[in-house]
Amino acid sequence: MSIWGRIGDFVSRMSNSATSGVADVVEAVRTVFAGDPQLRRQVAFSVAMIALSAKMAKADGIVTQDEIRAFQQIFSVPSSETRNVARLYDLAKADVAGFETYAARMAALCGSGAPDCAILEDILDGLFHIAKADGVLHEREALYLRRVADIFRIGENHYRVIMARHLDLGQADPYTVLGIDRKRPFDEVRRRYRKLVGDNHPDRLIARGLPAEFIAIATRRLAAINIAYETIERAQRVS
Repeated sequence: MSIWGRIGDFVSRMSNSATSGVADVVEAVRTVFAGDPQLRRQVAFSVAMIALSAKMAKADGIVTQDEIRAFQQIFSVPSSETRNVARLYDLAKADVAGFETYAARMAALCGSGAPDCAILEDILDGLFHIAKADGVLHEREALYLRRVADIFRIGENHYRVIMARHLDLGQADPYTVLGIDRKRPFDEVRRRYRKLVGDNHPDRLIARGLPAEFIAIATRRLAAINIAYETIERAQRVS
């Protein structure tokens, strides 16, 4: 069964309970899928992307067509499950609880609560993709993403690496994307690049909890890593 079918079953079960907000949904993910950690991570990731996207849209105040298209690029939802996804999205938008509360509960689902949890990076990556879809990262969106990263315990350097995959940070951009100092020798840059490619292979991301239906996040990340390396490599040849 696809992740959307799982979420459909989950939403149907939740509709028969006294669900008052996304906090209840998160707790239900924890309990309903307690016996299957891999499936729990996949459902938790999917619910987090839907709910935090809705919260970001509410924080920004404006939902553009570009953002809707970006949302659809990540969420390839079959028509039979559109209503269930819409229900979760609307629940998150209407919930009186702030996004900080939900993000904190989401971070707790990561497991040990250690900094720089990989699946939380995947969620932040997806949120960046949606936020910058209209070509501009608005101030409220930037504040929202920064706060989510803080709650996820994603450190400043790691946050800049994620941000650099989506925004132009100027001359240092390719090196920032690879997370390496521009003064390092090219052999080290190459080794770093190869490690990132291995760490971010779609199969590796799926193994840690990224649902196959969200593989667009992995492919876009790899594209940014490849472009950054190729930019540095060309500069090396010229020099």
